[in-house]
Amino acid sequence: MPQLSNDYAKLSVSGHSHLFKDQQMLINGATESAASGKRIEVTDPTNGLSLGSVPAADHADVDKAVRSARRAFDEGPWKRMTAGERERLILKLADLVERDRVLLAEIEAVESGRTLGVAQAFDSDLSVSVLRYMAGWTTKLTGKTMPISVPYAPGMKFFAYTLLEPVGVVAAITPWNVPLCQATWKIAPALAAGCTVVLKPAELTPLGALHLGKLVLEAGFPDGVVNIVTGVGEIAGAALAAHPMIDKISFTGSTAVGKRIALTAAKGLKKVTLELGGKSPMVILQDANLANAIPGAALAIYANHGQNCCAGSRLFVHRSIFEQVVAGIADIAGKIVLGSGLDSATQMGPLASKQQQQRVLSYVNGGLEAGAKLLVGGTALDHEGAYVRPAVFTQVNPSMAIYREEIFGPVLVAMPFDDESEALRLANDTDYGLGASIWTQDINKAHAFTNGFRAGTVWVNVHNVLDMALPFGGVKNSGMGQDLGEESVLQNCQIKASVINLS
Repeated sequence: MPQLSNDYAKLSVSGHSHLFKDQQMLINGATESAASGKRIEVTDPTNGLSLGSVPAADHADVDKAVRSARRAFDEGPWKRMTAGERERLILKLADLVERDRVLLAEIEAVESGRTLGVAQAFDSDLSVSVLRYMAGWTTKLTGKTMPISVPYAPGMKFFAYTLLEPVGVVAAITPWNVPLCQATWKIAPALAAGCTVVLKPAELTPLGALHLGKLVLEAGFPDGVVNIVTGVGEIAGAALAAHPMIDKISFTGSTAVGKRIALTAAKGLKKVTLELGGKSPMVILQDANLANAIPGAALAIYANHGQNCCAGSRLFVHRSIFEQVVAGIADIAGKIVLGSGLDSATQMGPLASKQQQQRVLSYVNGGLEAGAKLLVGGTALDHEGAYVRPAVFTQVNPSMAIYREEIFGPVLVAMPFDDESEALRLANDTDYGLGASIWTQDINKAHAFTNGFRAGTVWVNVHNVLDMALPFGGVKNSGMGQDLGEESVLQNCQIKASVINLS
């Protein structure tokens, strides 16, 4: 039986030396406290114990960081560096993240509640991949030449071309569910484009980002190119989004906050990339390979404790196999081993905080009150950790909150369907549009659902596979713009056109 509270004796010497202390922000190449002196306690969600504290930045600290990034962009050596020099710095940062991969995984496992293996795969190792992939784009951002015809200037000859230039200072605001990787998702494409960055990590999980800041300094980035401020979203995040010297905001988080950021950005005509909430459907057709579909659907909702914006939280199964599929997923859910992230026997740790635990449990209770049937899970452990047993609901309908709203926890709702047009209609009957998956052995049906889903990403016989080269973003209330891929770099650029008179 795994331990429910983290055993800190299992941490490496390096892990011990980086946790359980008061941390500092990174502004203009130096470590800084908040001007007010206020701090935020970071806690371990397995037991509520303190992991140390970080500065509680306010408007003054944010202003200092943004002005530092502005100077670095307008006047500093970053602007004068060649693309190859910037590429080598980003690659150096990737090497340092790889060197510290175990340390970073320990930090993220302890502060977020996730298992050490998951944190190493999706925070440490994926961050290395993101940085290396994006570094390659620094030398590949090119404009175009084009013949132009100017009807009001007959006889004159022109040479016209475009340039891709960095947009300027980027505000990167990241969530707590995959903390370090989300930070590199934002920072790496902005640096590849030649921008400077002010990062505000989530107040629940800032420690990995602050260590990343130390590696930025070690890699030799010029002062002010990357700044990291810590604080609560309502104060530090809002001040960062509203700052007049910010040229672009890149935000991952809830739809409600994303909409407020979009309004703020509109007032200043700032560019935005918003990767927001989801209520992603999974459709399992009658011909699906159930040996693949049942564990695949379970993984789609329970991976990362369901704290995943594109988690497969709505399941639609052909009525002829509905009972078999749901029973199979419920069996998997009931056998998932809960425990602390540092215990190798753990399959699922606690949610990120007691507040998140209460949010998820309130949805479970609301579903029961609305008449849904709970097959398994949906309860807390008798422990101070923020644990919730993975749940499966049936007998749901589209009017229920557990069906319509993003829970961001290990809660699956399942419904049967009779024909494929009904399945597609149910899948698209949502305010969100981040991801969707279709499970079938019929390639024609796979293409039909891929074309029919209203979602930014569609998976076939798998769910939630991401790659550095593949753009990731949503439609409807799931946001605008893309993270990852070439598109994420281009969204940190602006086009400049030039016309030369050759007459």
